[in-house]
Amino acid sequence: MTESPNIDEQYINGESIENYVARLAEAKAKKVATKHFNSIVIGSDQALACDGKILGKPSDHENAKKQLMAMSNKTISFHTGLCVMNSSRDKSEKDVIIYRVCFRKLGEQEIEDYLLKEQPYSCVGSFMSERLGVSLMSKMEGNDPTALVGLPLIRLCQMLRNLGVKIP
Repeated sequence: MTESPNIDEQYINGESIENYVARLAEAKAKKVATKHFNSIVIGSDQALACDGKILGKPSDHENAKKQLMAMSNKTISFHTGLCVMNSSRDKSEKDVIIYRVCFRKLGEQEIEDYLLKEQPYSCVGSFMSERLGVSLMSKMEGNDPTALVGLPLIRLCQMLRNLGVKIP
């Protein structure tokens, strides 16, 4: 079951990107866990660091264009906060998984063309690596490529096993 908690996702001034995504992932998991006893609850949140700024979802075309222009020809770190709670055992684990993407030099027209085709306005960093966004990259670096999509499945499986969930 998927449930989207309604939490305050405001960035706290001076907060590190790692603390920010970890805090949001935990807040999401805790909120859902209060409604679902004897359950495994997974919370996740993602942001990226570009030129010392934390970027999230662009929400519209103009912001998406600005994000992609800023990321052109740079290596960007995507940070995914992950929190897994076992409410029946009152145990949890949390982690931040980092995945780096090297963007190639992007022209304004190709950014425009990409945005019109993909419309990734609800995606952190304005791109979807699992679709046409892969064409914007020159290289990917990290241990878990699923982290880039927003849910690091390799780390999630480890955390679930640690909390007593049997996974093949």
